[in-house]
Amino acid sequence: MHRHWRALASALLLSLCSATAWAQSWPARPIKLVVPFPPGGASDAAGRIYAQYLTDKLGQTVVVENRAGAGGEIGADHVAKSAPDGYTLLLGALGSHSIHAALGESPYDLSKAFVGVSMAATVPMVVAVNTRVPAKSIEELIALARQKPGQLTFGSAGPGTPQQMAVELFKADTRTNLMHVPYKGSGPSVAALLGGQVDMVFETLPALQGNINGGRIRVLAVTSATRSHSLPDLPTLQEEGVRGYDVTNAYAVLAPAGTPQAVVDKLAGAMREVGAMQEVQQKFRQQGAEAVTTTPTETTRMLQAELKKWTAVVRQADAKEMAKK
Repeated sequence: MHRHWRALASALLLSLCSATAWAQSWPARPIKLVVPFPPGGASDAAGRIYAQYLTDKLGQTVVVENRAGAGGEIGADHVAKSAPDGYTLLLGALGSHSIHAALGESPYDLSKAFVGVSMAATVPMVVAVNTRVPAKSIEELIALARQKPGQLTFGSAGPGTPQQMAVELFKADTRTNLMHVPYKGSGPSVAALLGGQVDMVFETLPALQGNINGGRIRVLAVTSATRSHSLPDLPTLQEEGVRGYDVTNAYAVLAPAGTPQAVVDKLAGAMREVGAMQEVQQKFRQQGAEAVTTTPTETTRMLQAELKKWTAVVRQADAKEMAKK
């Protein structure tokens, strides 16, 4: 019996030593950071900023590979099914992936397919109305929506997108009824807002930033729990009375499940060093975003929280039916 336990202990010690030695030699070749969206978007910009600086920190080239399609699920599925060796990583959009999972549109089990490494960036959304809408505050917007149930329209980047689901959560929290008008992307949705074809949008700050001072839209609040550094005078929805409301486009580095913890920790440490750099923070703020890093445990917890939140919203809003429209 003692011999048996000694053998097990020896095997465990050998395994731990081997894993530690392997992690110490990682990375020994270039790392692929998959961005599951086309070039030019917020996730692509975040991926390229981190890739540039991680290359210096890790001593190996970090290459961004855009694998777009199916709202980010093609690239995410590729990483989920890749070898868990630390050489293929995902720069994922936690909200988008969680919404697709809640809608049953993911080809993998989001709750089990990845381990969190670190947050990378957050991009708040902004509540904006066309100037012909008389509401000048969130309180007035809610009152107007209750006076005209189903008559106020909101544009989105498409069915099941974070932009639509952010409004579905707002509707549930404020007991209002707004009519959804989906478009094929943020650009057409913002154009419809500017042209008065829709009354309002919940849209990312970078997508709206160039039009905020143009006289055709009015911004009322940000959707994040804290104010944006880019628009410090704009209140949050929570400040405007929508209790507990907190929606941001959160981007995180995820690794395939089974990736050695020592590798995850080493990468998370490098992410933390990069995210703390003043020039990196400045680059993100120029785009209306914030560089944010977290521990692996915190990242996994955030992913689980997003999945839980959007699953509840889908259930409340019957968004599965909405996503078919």
